[in-house]
Amino acid sequence: MSTEETIQNLIEEHAVVLFMKGTRSAPQCGFSARVCDILDEFLDEYMTIDVLADPRIRDGVKTFSNWPTIPQLYVGAKFIGGSDIVHEMTKSGELAAVLG
Repeated sequence: MSTEETIQNLIEEHAVVLFMKGTRSAPQCGFSARVCDILDEFLDEYMTIDVLADPRIRDGVKTFSNWPTIPQLYVGAKFIGGSDIVHEMTKSGELAAVLG
């Protein structure tokens, strides 16, 4: 299976997927930690993928989304954005609407 197919399968199999550095319980960068903190306010469960554990996914997700940075949030198989976008969407109330 190609990297693109792997990423496509992950975002289709899970309602909310966060590609991040580290894990939900142990983020490895401040931006990933910030998105986890935001998602934790809204959701009990969501899938996280540690891009540091798999360089193929780390590089592949940037190509897949055409977005250069990590973290990357997908909801309903749709790319939402990175840390700054998620933060702005939280302030505007848009993230709550997207997450349902």
